[in-house]
Amino acid sequence: MAVRRLPPLRALEAFVRTVRLGSARAAADELGLSPSALSRRIGNLEDFVGKKLFTRARQSMQLTDDGHAFFEAVHPQLEALARAVESQSENLSVLRLHLGVLPLFGSQRLFPRLAELRARHPLLHIDIDTGPHLEDRVGDTLDAAIILSRGPASGLHAVRLDYNMVHAIASKELAEKLGDKPDIEALSRQTFLIHNGLPESFVAWKDELGLRELEPAAIDHFDSGQLMLEAAAQGLGIAIMHDDHLRRAADTRLTDLYGVEVESPYSYWFVCKPTALEERPVRLFHDWLVNAAL
Repeated sequence: MAVRRLPPLRALEAFVRTVRLGSARAAADELGLSPSALSRRIGNLEDFVGKKLFTRARQSMQLTDDGHAFFEAVHPQLEALARAVESQSENLSVLRLHLGVLPLFGSQRLFPRLAELRARHPLLHIDIDTGPHLEDRVGDTLDAAIILSRGPASGLHAVRLDYNMVHAIASKELAEKLGDKPDIEALSRQTFLIHNGLPESFVAWKDELGLRELEPAAIDHFDSGQLMLEAAAQGLGIAIMHDDHLRRAADTRLTDLYGVEVESPYSYWFVCKPTALEERPVRLFHDWLVNAAL
């Protein structure tokens, strides 16, 4: 019996990651490759199939029609292969979930309750991923994710986990210096700390306080809520965050500036592919999470 020549599997992985993340640079970063190495892998795949899968212009790569057709044909088969290999690995009684989680949600809300989940489902084990682009990687390297978003992309099964209020969080020393009432001149001399994933929270806060014209001395951007809280506690700026973050941190160095509540444009969501709910690890975690009220 003739043996079919296998396609270059690393090239297939590079191709699928690029499509799923929508960015060659993000795919290269996730795979630990240089952009040129990623491009070479995809080029090897194009040589193998004899078709151009991407158009290349400067730093961007866009799927061709052949690329779209190739992805739709190959991706489900790769998913099936991954599930088959996983089912034959390690202890067959172990249920494995690959979950993307933001670090602050993980430390404040998920991990304090995981022992409860383990007691209920002792065979369920969770691989935690706190890397970037969580939503984009659902269905690829992640079975499911907990994201902070205005609303997940269409095509995903999504469950809203909370509703939040935006607060300005500062050290008690800075709050005492600024006083009880907003002063645009005093605030304009301050540094504000903004999370990369919550850019519109600051706008909502300013609008609610009638400070639309406020231009602070500086805005420092963070990709970690935990580090934002610590920076605020050290007096490095005013953190625009959710009230839940402050309450759960229970950091006596911090306080809510002005005590004003502003409805947040963002919420935490559980997301997965609709078909992933057919997988037992995803279904067990989903059902526990929805009812756990973290």
